[in-house]
Amino acid sequence: MKLENKVAIVTGGAMGNGLGIVKVFLKEGAKVAILDYDEKLKETLENLNSEKVIGYNVDIRDVNKVNEIIKNINSKWGNIDILVNNAGVCRLKPFMEMTDELRDFHFDINIKGTWNVTKATLPYMEKGSIINLSSVTGPMVADSGEVAYATTKAALIGFTKGLAAELANKNIRVNAIMPGYIMTPMVENMAKETNEENPKSVIDGIANVIPMKRLGTIEELGNLAAFLASEESSYITAQDIVIDGASTLPETMTMGV
Repeated sequence: MKLENKVAIVTGGAMGNGLGIVKVFLKEGAKVAILDYDEKLKETLENLNSEKVIGYNVDIRDVNKVNEIIKNINSKWGNIDILVNNAGVCRLKPFMEMTDELRDFHFDINIKGTWNVTKATLPYMEKGSIINLSSVTGPMVADSGEVAYATTKAALIGFTKGLAAELANKNIRVNAIMPGYIMTPMVENMAKETNEENPKSVIDGIANVIPMKRLGTIEELGNLAAFLASEESSYITAQDIVIDGASTLPETMTMGV
């Protein structure tokens, strides 16, 4: 087990990509602390039914609470080896209709929340791995209505590289995962926003234009995170790794051979 005896923190681990990461980390032997704002956290902990996982309901915008929880995790399990900044939000809205409040909602959670948890955790990391969940949306592609989300996910690439440069000589590696379409509640909600009467048609349409003809699974993303968290990737830092079934590969969706 590649993460045996490691202590990991996963934000937004109650569902979606975060849950996939938690499941794989547990399978690979890690102890995992989930930080999540959603009330679904209780149900997730019950379903996981493991002595190696604990959960904290917290809004990562709350710096004082985040600091308190990270200190508590360190006291319970000792040195923290892995941090996965997965928590994030996405609300589709055309740019000119985007309120300042909704803009700041994205910025405060996706950027500042990641900043808060990372800064609170670093004093307890002697060496290890930090993994930031960015996206292909922002750094590589974007659709209408995604300006706020795309901006925050692009910012996380800069955060990853800047932090990696500072921490390289401390044996702490920092990398980013850039998912394409993974079957998560966020994608399902976006599909409902696009076509409330038939969201499945939206999902099927997405899958049809992905070269691998399907969306990814949360476990597949979890496997990538486990690799980046383990010693198998000990010489990899400051990298942005795409996992998207080649959805960003085609030059155009209209030309065929």
